[in-house]
Amino acid sequence: MKEQKRIILISLITGIVLMLAKFGAYFLTASNFVLTDAAESIVNVIASAFAFFSIYLSSQPRDENHPYGHGKVEFFSVFIEGSLIGIAGVIIIVKSVYSLLYPNEIHDLLTGAAIIGATGLVNGALGYYMIQKGKTLRSITLDADGRHLIADMVTSIGLVAGLLLIRFTGILWLDSGLSILVALYIIYSSYKLIRKSVAGLMDEADFQVVTDIINVLSEKRRESWIDVHNLRAQKYGNELHIDCHMTLPNYFDLNKAHAEVSLVDKLINKEVGIKTELFIHSDPCVPDCCHYCSMPNCPIRSEPQTETIAWTMDKVVRNKKHFE
Repeated sequence: MKEQKRIILISLITGIVLMLAKFGAYFLTASNFVLTDAAESIVNVIASAFAFFSIYLSSQPRDENHPYGHGKVEFFSVFIEGSLIGIAGVIIIVKSVYSLLYPNEIHDLLTGAAIIGATGLVNGALGYYMIQKGKTLRSITLDADGRHLIADMVTSIGLVAGLLLIRFTGILWLDSGLSILVALYIIYSSYKLIRKSVAGLMDEADFQVVTDIINVLSEKRRESWIDVHNLRAQKYGNELHIDCHMTLPNYFDLNKAHAEVSLVDKLINKEVGIKTELFIHSDPCVPDCCHYCSMPNCPIRSEPQTETIAWTMDKVVRNKKHFE
């Protein structure tokens, strides 16, 4: 969590500096096109501030009111960020439509383009760094903030090109027209962030996480692990919570069954790369399991093994043993 806080703090300080630079470019040029970037920079600062708070809160230990911890606040942070971006996009469209009807003089476009280009390069480098760190640290907040900065870089590139086009063609209505196009892109970015946050808040299945878990269990599968079913995964901040059923030989005593479950716990935490809390329900095997059970020297086998059932998404997430 300390590293996440440090990265977000860097993003916040950088955002404030770049925001001042962009508004300086706006007051210098009086361009609505430049204003689109300046307005979005306000969102960057607010979003980074809220992200910093959300990471702080998500790092707090679980308590009676939050038995699974506070990690869900990261999804709320992404929702706030996406909403703010969308609001900024709508405001830009309104302002640009007004300027189309009542145009104003713009000037010093080359200087403005140079300032916006420099801020875009800084945002792009920082955004790429945050996305990589978000993947490494499994932080949706860092990833969302990084993608927002990459979107800001793309906006800045388009803005520089537009300013140069206006400067050399003298077509003033392009200032507002291009601002509207950029605002539509900003609103689309807003939609994607909100969609991602709602998916997390609603505990939508993360198929990539479940696939990674299934792959690990399949590669390290033991003969006593007859089947795994009813597997579900929930992400809370940088922690993962998994519950599933595992079928074990019914002649295992409690100590032996506990040892197998503990082995799965250690395996997932080691191989998946994210702190994981597992709740595994041990199911006893039944005679119908024998045809796909590879347990050697089984004293209760009713028929020989005739097939090996691969663990796939379809089989593992169903609340049924593999013969059902």
